[in-house]
Amino acid sequence: MLTGQQVAIVGGDARQLEIIRKLTELDATVFLIGFDQLDHGFTGATKCSLEEVKLDQLDALVLPVSGTSLNGEVETIFSNEKVVLKEEHLQQTPSHCTVFSGISNDYLNQITNDTSRKLVKLFERDDVAIYNSIPTVEGTVMMVIQHTDITIHQSNVAVLGLGRVGMSVARTFDALGANVAVGARRPEHLARITEMGLKPFYLSELENKVSTLDVCINTIPAPIVTAQVISKMPAHTLVIDLASKPGGTDFRYAEKRGIKALLAPGLPGIVAPKTAGQIIAKVLAQLLLENAKNGKGE
Repeated sequence: MLTGQQVAIVGGDARQLEIIRKLTELDATVFLIGFDQLDHGFTGATKCSLEEVKLDQLDALVLPVSGTSLNGEVETIFSNEKVVLKEEHLQQTPSHCTVFSGISNDYLNQITNDTSRKLVKLFERDDVAIYNSIPTVEGTVMMVIQHTDITIHQSNVAVLGLGRVGMSVARTFDALGANVAVGARRPEHLARITEMGLKPFYLSELENKVSTLDVCINTIPAPIVTAQVISKMPAHTLVIDLASKPGGTDFRYAEKRGIKALLAPGLPGIVAPKTAGQIIAKVLAQLLLENAKNGKGE
């Protein structure tokens, strides 16, 4: 149980509702910042602003999956009020207060580092990323069906990257009968692709592997689907970029060339927000329980 633990949930989307539900069930005292337009009431949760919450009593501060912008603004789907997390806010929290976020950026890294507050990036955890790959794959399948006029079965699909998402995407499209080729950089990844019964290739050869593609799915957050690569694709090729913003695709050139290229980060929160929220809530609750057991992280 989280009895006595005080947690502020700052902004976010529908996924945060599952976090609120889980933490209140565990008897934590929860403060909701940026939820003034939320109709649903949660016993044990209090709506307030960053200025109203007693920051010096917080054990944890939970940000949205997206963290903050580069000026500290926090996404708030359930409020029209602007919420900005500043260094001065963190300075008021106890030294053991942990900041949880899905991802981070230079701003969030800076203010947590300058205030010596622990920052936990949930989406860098293997368990969260692997669980999240399930709704990500379902959303990707949905997008391919919506934006092509062919079946996935017998289509030519390239998956770029064999990370936690790339592996799930490749396996699923193979199970649906697509001809799947997977691009990777590391020899051991190419060995794994071969073992999975798929067609491996080095990413350095990508330009020479796209001439017959129906679908190209990128999972690498780096410039990989360049103008040079896109220039070799058939006009009907669909590019789906699952990497975090700004993705790894030259969207400007794709549009100029007439190739449909879609940036689709955060698919779990779009296609299955309840499941995605439950995934985060489960891991977050476990981490908070561990902190509480260890004496508020000290």
